[in-house]
Amino acid sequence: MLIIRNEEPRDYEIVETITRDAFYNLYMPGCTEHYLVGKMRKHEDFIPRLDFVLELDGRVIGYIMYTKSTLTDIRGNVKDILTFGPLCIDREYQRQGFGKLLISHSLKEAEAMGYDTVVILGMPSNYVSSGFVSCRKHNICVEGDKFPAAMLVKELKPGALDGRKWYYADSPVMSVSPEEALAYDNTLPPKERRHTHSQEAFYIMSSAFLE
Repeated sequence: MLIIRNEEPRDYEIVETITRDAFYNLYMPGCTEHYLVGKMRKHEDFIPRLDFVLELDGRVIGYIMYTKSTLTDIRGNVKDILTFGPLCIDREYQRQGFGKLLISHSLKEAEAMGYDTVVILGMPSNYVSSGFVSCRKHNICVEGDKFPAAMLVKELKPGALDGRKWYYADSPVMSVSPEEALAYDNTLPPKERRHTHSQEAFYIMSSAFLE
């Protein structure tokens, strides 16, 4: 039986464990995502209504979390939007469509709440099948008029972005101190921190910008 429901305090420990196991050594030696999920739940930009876990036969195997973020046009008009992440599936169940199910379910709820745009940072190959496109196609950039290759956009309401130039800003909670994250990780059962090929791929993608 497959169930998607809102996260509850009883899920926190398993969500942290899934996160640490899935992200460890993926983008860097060790990871910070398990520290981030704990910070997010306490932050004003966190949206509990869009905090979902996925259960398979009574076992939590994945989750998705959302925070508020903004787009600002050249005249200073601010548009409230959403960003999701972390999105995580237990290693045993990855590449089976469960992440896509969580995205689809949560986007429907986000639209019901009145949101019309979601901007994320991630590997494009993981999200284009869910309707996300390059930020360049919607004229959304970051400070310095740069268009990150890893920044992806989905309009929940067609035409919501109307072609004007927008500057994206995520929630301050997404700025994680590596030192604090490492100190927290050191309180948990030890895992080997090492370099992997996926870290180089992530570095290339996260450092790339579109013309």
